[in-house]
Amino acid sequence: MKSLLFVCIHNSARSQMAEAFAKRYGADQFLVYSAGLEPGVLNPSVVQVMAELDIDISAQTCRSVEQHVAQYGAPDIVITVCDEASAERCPHISGAMQLHWGFEDPSAVAGDDAHKLAAARTIRDQIQARVSAWCDEIAAL
Repeated sequence: MKSLLFVCIHNSARSQMAEAFAKRYGADQFLVYSAGLEPGVLNPSVVQVMAELDIDISAQTCRSVEQHVAQYGAPDIVITVCDEASAERCPHISGAMQLHWGFEDPSAVAGDDAHKLAAARTIRDQIQARVSAWCDEIAAL
């Protein structure tokens, strides 16, 4: 079974959602993890919108890529889910297949709570669609 690591800046939103969806759609194909360049704190809007789909990420911790590699070794596949400029900061992990799927950062959305939740739902749905389609593609190979 191949290991799959989703990476974003803080491991607080996009990579956490991608990890959860990959566990849902690709658990029979991958050992799935997520990490960040500068680990932060889970985004409460993301926790809430994932719970709307009966996915509880509230106990997840934010960790660094270095922590992941130290604990689990280098992954087989790395998928960055941050914006283009941030993806350029991601470390290249020797031997790993590297992919980039850019998504807006829910943590960067300004406005009231309702606006932040609406944006987090949109981003969640985009990530879910991309992860689900990719897992289907891999399963078909």
